[in-house]
Amino acid sequence: MPVSPIATPLPPRTDVLIVGAGPVGLTLAASLRQLGVDHVLIDRETGVQTGSRAAALQPRSLEYLDRIGVAEHLVAAGERGHGFRVHDRERTLLHASYGDLDTPYAYVLLASQQTTEEHLLRRLRELGGGVHRGHRFLGFTPDFPGVSAVIADPEGLLRSVSARYLVGCDGLHSAVRSAAAIGFPGEAPEQLFALADVRLDAAASCLGKDDTTFFLSSAGMLLLSPLADGQHRIVTPTTPGSSAPRAADIERLVSERGPLAGRTRVTEVVNASTYRVQERVAERFRAGPVFLAGDAAHTHSPAGGQGMNTGIQDAGNLAWKLHAVLAGASPAELLDSYHDERHPVAAELVAFTSHFAKIATIRDPAAGQRRNDLLAAAAATPGVLDWITAKLSQLDIGYAQKPGHGSPRAGDRVSPLTVPQAGLRWTLALPGRSEPKDGRQRDTVLSVCHVPGLLTPLLVRPDGYLAAHGVPTDPAEVLSRLTQHLPLPSTR
Repeated sequence: MPVSPIATPLPPRTDVLIVGAGPVGLTLAASLRQLGVDHVLIDRETGVQTGSRAAALQPRSLEYLDRIGVAEHLVAAGERGHGFRVHDRERTLLHASYGDLDTPYAYVLLASQQTTEEHLLRRLRELGGGVHRGHRFLGFTPDFPGVSAVIADPEGLLRSVSARYLVGCDGLHSAVRSAAAIGFPGEAPEQLFALADVRLDAAASCLGKDDTTFFLSSAGMLLLSPLADGQHRIVTPTTPGSSAPRAADIERLVSERGPLAGRTRVTEVVNASTYRVQERVAERFRAGPVFLAGDAAHTHSPAGGQGMNTGIQDAGNLAWKLHAVLAGASPAELLDSYHDERHPVAAELVAFTSHFAKIATIRDPAAGQRRNDLLAAAAATPGVLDWITAKLSQLDIGYAQKPGHGSPRAGDRVSPLTVPQAGLRWTLALPGRSEPKDGRQRDTVLSVCHVPGLLTPLLVRPDGYLAAHGVPTDPAEVLSRLTQHLPLPSTR
C-alpha cells in the first residue's frame, strides 16, 4: 500500500493538532475527519513502520473500528484467533475461548501493527485526510485558549501551528508529554524480551495454530501466536545484552520452552528485535488544551495483547468529546471526563499485565509447579474463564460510577448485538415496532433504531457506552436535553 505524505504545507491554524501517526493517532484522525473536525496529523517518520510489536486486535477495539469503517477490511486481512491458552509444555492449563462473547467480533484478530496502520491510513484518505510525514514536534507555548506548536518540517525549517487542542499520540518517549510537563511515574524492569515474526516448517506443532498460547516452563515463558500470511509471532525473555534473535536462536528457545512434542524449524525470520518493558501511567491525561493517548499516556507489558487496543479506545473516547465541544454542543468541562474515564482503565491495565507477566516468568521449578496447579484449578472454577475472556477482550471496560442493582447504568458498554452501531452518531434505541424502510431514522447527530424486546429506551454514546436509559422516545426532545446525559462533573 503506498504511503505518500501530504504534499501541501502545514496550515497555520487548526482545531486539533495530533502528534504521532501510529494506530492511536490514525484512529483519532479518522474519527475526527468522520465527525467533520478540522485537524492536522503529523509524524516524524516518513512512512508506516515495519516490525512493530502489537499483533492482536481485541473485540472491543474492532467494535470501535467498525464505527469508523475500518473493521471489515482489517478482519479480511487478518487471522481469527479462537482465544487464549496457557500451556505447561505438555498439557493445556487454561483455555479462554472467545466463541461465546456478546459481540459481532467473537475472536481476537491477529494482524501486525503495520497492517492495522495501513488500513487506518486507507480509511483516513477515503475521508479526505492524510499525514504530514517527516514533521517533528519540538514544543509549544500557550496561545489562549489553545497552544502554538513549533514543528520542524522535512527540510528542517521551523513552522508554527496554532491549535485549539493538542493531542500527543507519540509513544513512550512522548515529546508532547515532556513539553506539557506531565509526570510519567512507574517502573522499568530489567527484563529484556526477544520478539520475532517467523515462518515455521509444515511439520511444526499445531499448538498455537488457532490460539495465542503462553508456554510456561522453568526455562522461561514463551508466547506463540499465529499471524496472517502463514506467519507466527514468538515472544520470550532473553538474557541482557542479547541482540535480535536469528533463526537458530529462535529454534533453541522454542525447543527449551515450547511444546515438547516434535521439533520446530524456522524457515524464515520476517522481523526480529529485542525490547524492554516499562510499566508507567501518566499523572494526567489532560493538561488544559493538551491531551495524551496511547503509549504516551500508558505503557506496560504486552501480555494479553492489550496495549494498542487501549490506545485505540483512548482515541474513541476523546474524538466525540472534542467534536461535541468544538461544535458548541457541550460545555468544555466534558473534556475533563477523558481523564476521569480513561486514566483508571490504564492504571488497572498496568497492574493486571504486570501481575500476569510476573506470574508467567517464574523460574523456580517448585513455585512454577504451584502456579501451574493453581491455574488448572482456576480454569475448573465456574465463572473464572468468563472473567478472563471478558478482561482480555476488553468487553468488561466501562465507566459506570454507581451500582446498577440490575438496571442499565450510564457508562456501561452496550453490545452491538443489542443496539446496532451507527457510526459516530448518538443512538436512540426504542422498544420494538416496525422499522422505517431503511431500518433507521438518521440525522447528522442522532440515529434512531427499534429493538424488539427492549424494555426501556436507551441513549448510546458515539463510542458505544450507555449515556442514559428511560429517556423520552421523541428524538427532538432527546436532542434538546442531550447535555443532561453527558459525563459532566455535575453528573458523575
